[in-house]
Amino acid sequence: MDLVDSRKGVLVGRRSPYPAEFRNDAVALYRAAGGKRTYAAVAADVGVTGETLRSWVRQADEQTGRDNSRRGEPAAEGRDEELARLRAENGRLRKAEKEWELEREILRRAAQYFAKEMRT
Repeated sequence: MDLVDSRKGVLVGRRSPYPAEFRNDAVALYRAAGGKRTYAAVAADVGVTGETLRSWVRQADEQTGRDNSRRGEPAAEGRDEELARLRAENGRLRKAEKEWELEREILRRAAQYFAKEMRT
């Protein structure tokens, strides 16, 4: 059984359980970090393995013709890539905002508790 596709030596296996938009958003999130975060760190945020994210980035680079040797130097991105990057960034910011709101509420309650204790 030959698993090589007609496309330039690509191995054909089962389809990814992750939708293309999810994969694109994960790649955009990794790229938005600008080399400051590892594959594993970004992958943990989106719930996949570091190697899975690495392969998605590699595939995206091949599809866009991006030069892997210029790491850290952002390539000109198309409209779809920019949209995916912005969606991923928006999701990250919304998550961070929820965490900040929770922290703020905890601190507010702690301040009320200690203020009450000081009065009595």
